[in-house]
Amino acid sequence: PCKVHTLQVLALGDAAPEVLGQALWLDPTPEIGADQLQLGRGSAASGRATVEAVRAAALMTMGGAADALVTLPMAKAAAHLAGYDIPGHTEFLRDLAGIAITRMAFLSPQLNVVLHTVHQSLRSVVESLTADGVADTLIFAADRFIQLTGKTDLRVALCALNPHAGEQGAFGVEEELLEEAIMQAEAAFLSFSSDPTPPRSATPLELDPSRPAGSRQHRPVGQRGLEVLSTSGPSDAHPAPLFFGPLPSDSVFQRASKGEFDLVVALYHDQGLIPVKLLEPTRAVNLTLGLPFIRTSPDHGTAFDKAGKWIADSRNFLEAAALAVRLAGRSGLGLPPPPGA
Repeated sequence: PCKVHTLQVLALGDAAPEVLGQALWLDPTPEIGADQLQLGRGSAASGRATVEAVRAAALMTMGGAADALVTLPMAKAAAHLAGYDIPGHTEFLRDLAGIAITRMAFLSPQLNVVLHTVHQSLRSVVESLTADGVADTLIFAADRFIQLTGKTDLRVALCALNPHAGEQGAFGVEEELLEEAIMQAEAAFLSFSSDPTPPRSATPLELDPSRPAGSRQHRPVGQRGLEVLSTSGPSDAHPAPLFFGPLPSDSVFQRASKGEFDLVVALYHDQGLIPVKLLEPTRAVNLTLGLPFIRTSPDHGTAFDKAGKWIADSRNFLEAAALAVRLAGRSGLGLPPPPGA
């Protein structure tokens, strides 16, 4: 049970105050008082309050009580102190929604990036790297961005793992796996029909887990993706996205920022986020791809060192809220009806 507070926005003047609007403040953990919280310091109490607030907001959004969800940074260490074994928002919301696959995307005017892996050690990224797994990310990211932008000839660049893209095996052989992933992604969008430009499904496509490895195929699912802005079919010139790579990560982001690529797929967290935060420190927005609702977040951390000092920059949050509003306001997004509707 949540404790509900109502806040009113008033216009004050010579006449009687006019109510311009109201907002609801829901507190899902009313038993946690101010005496249990310390400004600028994570704790088990603050971790529990954070996770339960995200849970309540997500359930409201999935139930139709809200059109979009904008989250603020979560202190993972505080959540762990509270007993929640979660690496972050993305994984928590994925499991809460019962979704098999999601990916973390970062959108900005200069650069769009999707992460293959998120909150895991660099060692585990290398040890778990497979052609099938990277192909899944390439296919999923390309399909969602086609729906998001309406651009069917999307140019997708894949980051290499090793310096100089391995330099033909001199600095590692993982790029051979990435080359195979590129081929699988290209094959997933090929048409084997006599019609060179068959219409794409109006529903999002997700990987069919029943297909054997090396035989990737898409299948339509019953629910429209919430990132859909256009469902127009592919153009005659380019019926499918174009994949490039693996490309050296020390240059691919600059090339993308100049317009050579529409989307970059990075293999691990810092590989993708260092250039995003360098190029777009105040405008990048985190958008979770694959959820049955819109979820955005500012692209920064908790900044405990700035708590209570009124020096934090709010532009990332405003950009995240603005993107959520724009996506929620689009027609044809296919929001699932509330339970019982």
